Amino acid sequence: MRPRGGLGLSGKLLLLTVPLVMIAAVLLYVPAIANFWVNRLNDRVAAANTAALVLDAAPLGMVPDSLSRQILKSINARAVAIKMGQQRRLLASDNLPAAIEHDIDLRDMTVWEAITGSFRMMLETGNQAIRIVGPGVGNAQFIEIVTDELPLRQSMYRFSRNVVVVALIIAVLTAGLVYLALHYLFVRPMRRLTASLVGFHENPESSARIIVPSQRSDEIGVAERELSDMQRDLMSMLHQKSRLAALGLAVSKINHDLRNLLASAQLLSDQLASVPDPRVQRFAPKLVRSLERAIAFCQSTLSYGRAQEAAPDRRMILIEPVVLEVRETAGLASDASIAWVAAIERGLTVDADPDQLFRVLLNLVRNAAQALESHSSGQGSQGGAQQIRITGKREGAVAILEVSDTGPGVPQKTREHLFEAFQTSGRPGGSGLGLAIAAELVRAHDGEIHLVEGTIGATFRIVIPDRPVELLSIRNERARA
Repeated sequence: MRPRGGLGLSGKLLLLTVPLVMIAAVLLYVPAIANFWVNRLNDRVAAANTAALVLDAAPLGMVPDSLSRQILKSINARAVAIKMGQQRRLLASDNLPAAIEHDIDLRDMTVWEAITGSFRMMLETGNQAIRIVGPGVGNAQFIEIVTDELPLRQSMYRFSRNVVVVALIIAVLTAGLVYLALHYLFVRPMRRLTASLVGFHENPESSARIIVPSQRSDEIGVAERELSDMQRDLMSMLHQKSRLAALGLAVSKINHDLRNLLASAQLLSDQLASVPDPRVQRFAPKLVRSLERAIAFCQSTLSYGRAQEAAPDRRMILIEPVVLEVRETAGLASDASIAWVAAIERGLTVDADPDQLFRVLLNLVRNAAQALESHSSGQGSQGGAQQIRITGKREGAVAILEVSDTGPGVPQKTREHLFEAFQTSGRPGGSGLGLAIAAELVRAHDGEIHLVEGTIGATFRIVIPDRPVELLSIRNERARA
């Protein structure tokens, strides 16, 4: 996907590379022009030394004027002089200027002096005369040469022009290569990532919009793989949310009619409670209690528009009656095929909401019973002993309950999402909500629920801590006592 207006990332990189290369060329040009200037001056000094040897070799120093002018012209000089000992000797001269504008001493020139001297000469105008002093040859201490600076300045201009042309060519070539490299290595993958993001935003529930990561091992490859995983997680979450929304609407419709049916059943149970039969009198209160729970749950579902759990009404309760009611509600009191074992400390109390704790244990017991039934049907007559065991104990201010069975256990592939809705049901007609509801209710009590590893079948451990008691309330109770 390309940007709507302006330059794309590739164009911006191209425009950025050209000035950066030019800046680098300028930084290189400064020492280059200074070095060029010094080299040209040294060339003049070297030519003057050669001319000095010729002039000094003449008998008695007598050199024809025509020959002197030719020598000076060949080295682009107006005069050449040397110093030997305490004597300065003018070897040749032609049309000396009235004044010397600058003296340039090459014997102890620093880098900064070379840079400033070269730019000063380039910025000047006219054709001033300059004197160049350099090391001499033979017995000469130094040599002096008077020359015009215009030819030297013109050669520096030509060198600068060549440097600029070469820098421009290098800048364009470098920018083009950088553009192509960045375009294929970064820009195209970034456009692919951007197109995937835009397409996924348009239809996040379509698996066709999920990017297929490449085999790159750099940061781009990591970004592609992470984006692919994120898109898959979001798509799965959206599918789950859509299913939850549809389920919530269906539950609200069902609860609206189910509440009326349960209200009618409650009226019948009230009439049934007046029957003098002892067996009826024994089971009628439990039936009434179960109907009251169902009606209250349906009413809360309709009130909130979703199955939102209310805050637990916690108090210290005996666990044994709750466990007995769970067994009877699950239909295990009369089921001889599944053994029921309750190993609970005598007088064990739990600081919990009795109705919510009942629902937690009932969900776990029903899951265990269904796992045993499916296991026994698969084993046929070869099935072993079937047992559901509930244990309870107290460790300080914490109550620990365990619900275990001798079934096949929890498959490894479902353990990562064990307490998530719609993730663990593998039975026909199962909703996959039992463990999710149990975990939500336990967390509302500030407790924990988890699967115990290394046991026969499946063992779920519930840990519910007592509520912290404020020291001030204890003191007030003691004071009232």
